[in-house]
Amino acid sequence: MGTRLEDRAAIADLMTAWIHRDLSEWDRLRDLFHPGATVEITWFDGLATDFVDGSARMGASALRTKHVIAGPSITFNGDRALVETNAMVLAENTDLELGATAHNRFWDQVEKRDGEWRIAKRQSFYDMSYFNFLTKVHEIDEKAVRGFPREYAALAYLLVKSGFPIVREFPTRGSALEADIKAAGHAWLDAS
Repeated sequence: MGTRLEDRAAIADLMTAWIHRDLSEWDRLRDLFHPGATVEITWFDGLATDFVDGSARMGASALRTKHVIAGPSITFNGDRALVETNAMVLAENTDLELGATAHNRFWDQVEKRDGEWRIAKRQSFYDMSYFNFLTKVHEIDEKAVRGFPREYAALAYLLVKSGFPIVREFPTRGSALEADIKAAGHAWLDAS
């Protein structure tokens, strides 16, 4: 039982270490992932190493982000775990004076290798999003916003306006895509 408590604490620390992305601590962000890890979020789908490089480019732009991370729900099987973590993505483009907030859930496949828990695969489910107007109310292209699923439309619109295109459709709360991703995650967990 003590080992599982230590594992839970290590995984919770891994989830909240996402702060390194917000603080532009790129080497520390890289350390959250196992070699070959992947990331699938609104503006990125690929290797975690490329995600960190893309995050550094985003960090150097007018788009700023902050993640508020809640406590994770963890399901173990040996040295593997599925981790679902509520989060909020706060984003603003200082040049556009426009912001968005999205409520999401990170869905992580994590593994303990060589005594270290790290992320093998990070995906995200989107629950809701809305605009934040910083100093003035903007004219929003309603047609462009409606081109994205409602659950992440405001965030997607801000990302696109900031030069970070949305790469594909992503899972939303209760969607068939969310169910498929969860089923694949449980199959991965059970295969250990």
